[in-house]
Amino acid sequence: MDPAPANTDSRPPPAHVPLATEPLGILGSLKAARSNLLSILPEIAVRQPMVSGQTGIRWHMIMDPDAIRRVLLENVDNYPKSKTTKNILRPAIGDSLFVAEGAHWRWQRRAAAPVFSQRNMLALAPVMSAAAGRSADRIATTGDRPTDFLQEMVRTTFDVISDVTFSGDGTFDAEAVHRAIDLYIDEAAKVSLLDMLGIPDWVPRPARLFTGKAVGQMKAVADEAIEARRNRGPGGVPDLLDLLMAGEDPETAKAMNTSELRDNLLTFIVAGHETTALTLAWSLYLCAYDPDVQARARAEAQSVMQGDTATGEEAARMPLIRQIVDEALRLYPPAGILSRTAQAPDVLCARDIRAGDTVMIPIYALHRNHMLWDNPNAFDPSRFEDRKSVERYAYLPFGDGPRICIGASFAIQEAVIILATLLARFRFDLVQGRDPEPVMILTLRPDTGVWLTAKAL
Repeated sequence: MDPAPANTDSRPPPAHVPLATEPLGILGSLKAARSNLLSILPEIAVRQPMVSGQTGIRWHMIMDPDAIRRVLLENVDNYPKSKTTKNILRPAIGDSLFVAEGAHWRWQRRAAAPVFSQRNMLALAPVMSAAAGRSADRIATTGDRPTDFLQEMVRTTFDVISDVTFSGDGTFDAEAVHRAIDLYIDEAAKVSLLDMLGIPDWVPRPARLFTGKAVGQMKAVADEAIEARRNRGPGGVPDLLDLLMAGEDPETAKAMNTSELRDNLLTFIVAGHETTALTLAWSLYLCAYDPDVQARARAEAQSVMQGDTATGEEAARMPLIRQIVDEALRLYPPAGILSRTAQAPDVLCARDIRAGDTVMIPIYALHRNHMLWDNPNAFDPSRFEDRKSVERYAYLPFGDGPRICIGASFAIQEAVIILATLLARFRFDLVQGRDPEPVMILTLRPDTGVWLTAKAL
């Protein structure tokens, strides 16, 4: 890709994770993985196309775009999601699109794809604008007090996903569902030593044995809401549940049953608001880190917006704000590491891959690789002025290939609408001594929050 202009800023780069400079071994890797998965990444991963090793099981990290294209597109059937990933997520979200493989995944994808058409996304934009307005009203009450904007963005995107999923009809306790999934992730999503040693799946992982009650209650609540909607029928503007219930596989005419609808809805609810909330929190942090970029973005928003909140059509006419979102996703990709398990021998970067090997795409390291990006730790939204200059498999915040995130356009539209609305009304500043720390367990989060002040304009 064409390098971005050299950054002459004398400030230290925005928050980042020091990567490992020495081999960690099995126990060291386990300790690191349970506290911050990013800390298992070797520093050479940001300077090399591929790194391999063995920590109980053979593993390979690939940062070469051609090798990544082979894994995610050209030979995708040979690289299903890793067993560890499935073991972590399946108890909570079943065989939804995020976890399913093969024919079961393909028909669900065909049935769900029309739900996320541009027309449907624009129809849902007013919900995003309304949530952005409510967020701005809450922020206006904070005065000069430092505020954790991660929590504010979680609340805002939660409002969005609840309304676009169930139209706020009161038949679904979405907050209870979210709490249950948070509990599951906190307790069960941590990497087990048994996973790292390659112990078979049928051997129980102790941390995953104590969350079944919460997950069972969550699924029961979702099932009841789905059946209530079947009995009531759709309302005015179709929400995600209406669209999914009406969807069918164009090849087989198969539609989702209640459990399939539930698993996919729970996936959309959690992933759909968690990842966008993180993107927005990091975007606000980066705007506070670089006041000049923030001022230009504010001027753009104020020149385009006709009201107090951005609309879907206006969001498409704010390129700098979109570039800020893109750069936040580069520096802090919510899914910092993708993991696959090779089913048959292959060759990547002239290196032999054996059946059973773990193949990782460390998105965090890929997005900061010195072979692919100029001054990769710097915040520079101008990298995305010409998106065609960005090598496709060097930038993967939503994955790629047939399994690219189905909700990517939803997330980008939501992030631009909310960010533009907030920048038009407030100036955001850092809180000294409270810089965020990027930590990844399942998603890449600011461990202690994103603390900023917001001054009304």
